[in-house]
Amino acid sequence: MSLDNNFTLEDVRRVVAGYWNGIQDRGFNSEEPIVRLHEPTFGPDEIMAALECMLTTRITMGPKVKAFEREYSQKFGWQHGVMVNSGSSANLLVLAALANQECRDRLSPGDEVIVPALSWSTTVWPIIQMGLVPVVVDIDPKTFNIDPNEIEKAISPKTRAVMIVPVYGNPCEMDAIVDICERRNLTLIEDCCESMGATYDGKSVGKFGRVATFSFYYSHHITTLEGGICNTDDTELAELMRILRAHGWVREVEDRQPWLDRYPQIDPRFLFVNLGYNLRATDPQGAMGSIQLPKLDGFINNRRSTAAAYRAGLEKYGEFFSFQDETPKGFHTWFGFAIILKPSAPFGVGDITSAMNKGGVETRPIICGNIARQPALQMHEHRAVGDLAYASNIMDSGFSFGNHQSLDDGSVKHVLSSIDAFMSNYV
Repeated sequence: MSLDNNFTLEDVRRVVAGYWNGIQDRGFNSEEPIVRLHEPTFGPDEIMAALECMLTTRITMGPKVKAFEREYSQKFGWQHGVMVNSGSSANLLVLAALANQECRDRLSPGDEVIVPALSWSTTVWPIIQMGLVPVVVDIDPKTFNIDPNEIEKAISPKTRAVMIVPVYGNPCEMDAIVDICERRNLTLIEDCCESMGATYDGKSVGKFGRVATFSFYYSHHITTLEGGICNTDDTELAELMRILRAHGWVREVEDRQPWLDRYPQIDPRFLFVNLGYNLRATDPQGAMGSIQLPKLDGFINNRRSTAAAYRAGLEKYGEFFSFQDETPKGFHTWFGFAIILKPSAPFGVGDITSAMNKGGVETRPIICGNIARQPALQMHEHRAVGDLAYASNIMDSGFSFGNHQSLDDGSVKHVLSSIDAFMSNYV
């Protein structure tokens, strides 16, 4: 295609949309059946939003990121959002800020942080990286979330914080967890990277603790390709995270004047007041996020409908399967759909997932399984409370498959049919 000087952005938009629609037919094809773990949430509008940023050449963190931080925070009711380049970086930034010497009520090296055994690696690694000690506790086998009773058992004189993970979008039992943290004077950190849009008793996950993290990774509820955000109502903590996010300088804080007054002899353009990283997001990512965010509620409705259809179609195998139950008072946003094999099942996880994979249905383990059994954790100081049997059972006997926004009736029927075909050998 030859382009002339009259070629406009609207012309580009039509070309991008035409090309995308020609290659991205995501409808279920019964002749070549495949149900992937994830499908992209973005399309031509997001591509154009990113492309327009690139055409201006203003691609580093700037007004598009700030706009998305504001929009995301306002949607869920936070005062502050600090966007970063991944959900994992969001966890790192939160722990780095809470352990920083400028942080009020800071965490100090050797302090213990209670975490669920069923979690992701980058929930736990930043704890260790900040010189803190993870204390691993078991989960509720019905909800898959951290068991408040196990939190209580794990508390020692060194315990300073609890970091929870609402697994697959299922809210934790927040009444009990908040009560424990308030009675024991513990900092509550919420790793909500799989749980965007979930609520407990009508309140967004992430709004119960001092700070929360979310992820915009490709496979999550909405995406900026990579990306994440830290949300808080603590202004001092937000400003500290803005400093640590970008080299330790003060360029992105909301109020630079106290720093400029303190160090008038240093050029304010390059004033470094703390340690720091480079965890910044880019403006194309921020622009994508602003397009994605209004689509979130619709995506979640699709996920919830699909999960209900899966559950209804699989209840007949209750002798062999158990499922993740939605937390009472919770609104689950279903990052994936999980099955746990009961001891009565005359087959193993490898048997059923192999059959499903051959039938075009992708499967995966349920996050890290029991993190205390992962080799990397054995290299570092930690404490495990109890036998962590429920998390281990999910690791050994559980798997999940796709429950994303693009699944239609044909996709769901194919998943259920693939399981029916396998189970016909046993029922």
